[in-house]
Amino acid sequence: MITPILLCGGSGTRLWPLSRRSYPKQFSPLLGETTLFQASAQRLAGDGYGAPLVLTNSDFRFIVTEQLSEVGIDPGAILIEPEGRNTAPAILAAALYLQKTDPEALMLVAPSDHVVPDAAAFRDAVAAGEAAARAGQLVTFGIKPTHAETGYGYLELEGDAGDFSPRAIGLKRFIEKPDAKTAEMMLAAGNFLWNAGIFLFSADAIVDAFRTHAPGLMAPVQASVDQARPDLGFLRLDPETWGGADDISIDYAVMERADNLTVVPFAAGWSDLGGWDAVWREASPDENGVVLSPNATAIDCKNSLLRSEDVGLEVVGIGLNNIIAVAMPDAVLVADISRAQDVKLAVAALKEKAAAQATAFPKDHRPWGWFESLVIGERFQVKRIVVHPGAALSLQSHHHRSEHWIVVEGTARVTVDDKVKLVTENQSVYIPLGAVHRMENPGKLPMVLIEVQTGSYLGEDDIIRYEDVYARS
Repeated sequence: MITPILLCGGSGTRLWPLSRRSYPKQFSPLLGETTLFQASAQRLAGDGYGAPLVLTNSDFRFIVTEQLSEVGIDPGAILIEPEGRNTAPAILAAALYLQKTDPEALMLVAPSDHVVPDAAAFRDAVAAGEAAARAGQLVTFGIKPTHAETGYGYLELEGDAGDFSPRAIGLKRFIEKPDAKTAEMMLAAGNFLWNAGIFLFSADAIVDAFRTHAPGLMAPVQASVDQARPDLGFLRLDPETWGGADDISIDYAVMERADNLTVVPFAAGWSDLGGWDAVWREASPDENGVVLSPNATAIDCKNSLLRSEDVGLEVVGIGLNNIIAVAMPDAVLVADISRAQDVKLAVAALKEKAAAQATAFPKDHRPWGWFESLVIGERFQVKRIVVHPGAALSLQSHHHRSEHWIVVEGTARVTVDDKVKLVTENQSVYIPLGAVHRMENPGKLPMVLIEVQTGSYLGEDDIIRYEDVYARS
């Protein structure tokens, strides 16, 4: 049995404004109806695969369970990283956790934001590396390069890649992201692969590799796993000991130093969606090289991506060539497609001017559902709030604002001080300043309401929680 290890704690910036720190790309449906995270979990499910072990952070833990539930996948353990320390500590934590129950367990480590169109072919590649992994090898998966890419690291094979069919081949070395000339040389040579950052090994083998090549990580990560505490079905790694682990990638910590390396070539299609240019390529441009979302229109455009993430906002391009245009309710990106990798500069510039759009997503996802601000004034705010069936907000009060709730879909069970009542569509309820209140959805369909806040301060930190089924502080 192979245990998938899904890494989904990162926050990409190169797909801004869709991907932001508060809601990164892996949780968005960039291609098709499912999110990248859901597609990754589905790809690593089925015969021969166990329940996935997920590593994420506290902010994303309920998004992880919600999205897995939507595609019918029951996760195994979900480990909560107290802070991001790169891939090496995360992978070591997963290995140490698995080692307690099955030291010979095979771990298939994969980022959750990659695109692999042919899932069956990928599982065949995993099967091709399984014997080497069971023999104690550290197996990585290398992608047949289609162009001289400078944004990826490379793997140099000990032998010829041949027809790039999936089979275990000796790995000579890891190569950092090259310049354009070196990338062209490696593409022509034929024995270099893109480093996909996907690995297969036993828990015992990778722990031994850490003990040999990165011994400084062993004590803090082991202590963090040993002192982890359960929390509503999640397992929180101990924050104090976790903070003592180096911030380092698995490549630097182990792979570039190990001598028991094997690589399996993969040529059936792959992308890390590392920029809007990659999204454009993977979305199958039409005969003019244009990719459109449902709410976008192109007139005499070529080689361009036009995308709207708001059903009420239409993006129209006229006479565009080599342009990316992505519109969100609160931000719009327009860039030359050749500058796709520079989108991170936009995020840095927005952070410098303290713009909320740099990191905050328009929809604020919570364990019970989500909300978005529709209108914000000096002393008022209007929100749309969606509450999942059976979910409940915390019992809370506010120092600085009162609220008026109007139910527009479904039924809400509302608590205000010592009174509890049902509020149905087209009905409303007033929450005075200082009142202890709670909202619940007792139904089987999502409940939607409009909230009007008025007061001297409308920040999300003006909340005193008395009870919370999600154990938030």
